[in-house]
Amino acid sequence: MKLALVRRGYSPTGGAERYLLRFAEALREAGHEAILFASPDWPAATWKGDLIRVQGNTPRHFADALQKAKPRDHADLVFSLERVWDCDAYRAGDGVHRAWLERRQPFEPPWKSWFRSLQPKHRELLELERSVFDPLANRLIIANSRMVAAEITHHFRLPPDRIRVIYNGLPPLKVMNIAHMRNKEASCVLLFTGSGWHRKGLRFAIQAVNQIKDATLLVAGTGKRSGLPPSPRTQFLGPIKDMQTLLEASDLFLLPTLYDPFSNASLEALAAGLPVITTQANGFAEIMRPALDGEVLSSPSDIDAIVSAIEKWRMENPASRDSRRHYAAHYTIEENVRQTLAALTCLPPPYSRAKGPPQASPGQRPG
Repeated sequence: MKLALVRRGYSPTGGAERYLLRFAEALREAGHEAILFASPDWPAATWKGDLIRVQGNTPRHFADALQKAKPRDHADLVFSLERVWDCDAYRAGDGVHRAWLERRQPFEPPWKSWFRSLQPKHRELLELERSVFDPLANRLIIANSRMVAAEITHHFRLPPDRIRVIYNGLPPLKVMNIAHMRNKEASCVLLFTGSGWHRKGLRFAIQAVNQIKDATLLVAGTGKRSGLPPSPRTQFLGPIKDMQTLLEASDLFLLPTLYDPFSNASLEALAAGLPVITTQANGFAEIMRPALDGEVLSSPSDIDAIVSAIEKWRMENPASRDSRRHYAAHYTIEENVRQTLAALTCLPPPYSRAKGPPQASPGQRPG
């Protein structure tokens, strides 16, 4: 089978980009072909195979250009990781934009929400979202958490049988034991990784670490420092290529996120044996085992709860790392690809435009 994969935008530290490359490699190993329709900023060196550039400076312009490129003429199925007008299947790895806008409102002044509603970028994303979640334009949605699946059925008229929940997966990780990277003056090293620092709650992580005298917070990735509290206990490392070494040098993984469909960084931390402290707004929290894998907080801004969780999990037995490594090893990219391919090869039939989409179930709101 030949699949057309679609993604706009590229970041060397982006979770969606890493997932797409892993998925494409696993596709090839399984005997399938993959062709990528991507924006011009995708480096050719990162992609093995056919790459078709799609111009578009905004989400809508990209979706319009993709239609003109006619990806169905090049492949058996169109599997998009980007909000587009129509495709055969869409992986909602970025979550639901409408849900994210609602979740961020309590953490910012009202004027920001009003101003955001006037911005073309958000209007375009909401318009594209209404289209990609329309059963007349898309046969299947793949969500990476039950949280995202519930948001889709809550906000749009997509029947539950058109959604599959398939959790993220990782390639095998090397088990290491690195101690020389630790700060000798800190008995507790916490790790925060990723971009989009506002959404991922970095300011709350810094506020919590500032209350723990012998702790250091390592921040891997890029973002805007404006609005972050000053902190002598926070080290900004920038983009990190050898993330495995950094994970092994840390004691805890901290991600007090406002919204994360399924944090791949959290899964990577668990695979390295680290306890994960995150929030219930992270789809990854669904797979965490209570009292074994870390702490799930009800609010990202509850600094006292973050501090309490850090103090609790820093005292654990180091042998517990092996248990988490073994558990996380079940969430592999191979298993993700197996489930995804099974879903793509058994797509539901398209709805008839003459008949129209099904009516929303009680409790559902139309898009």
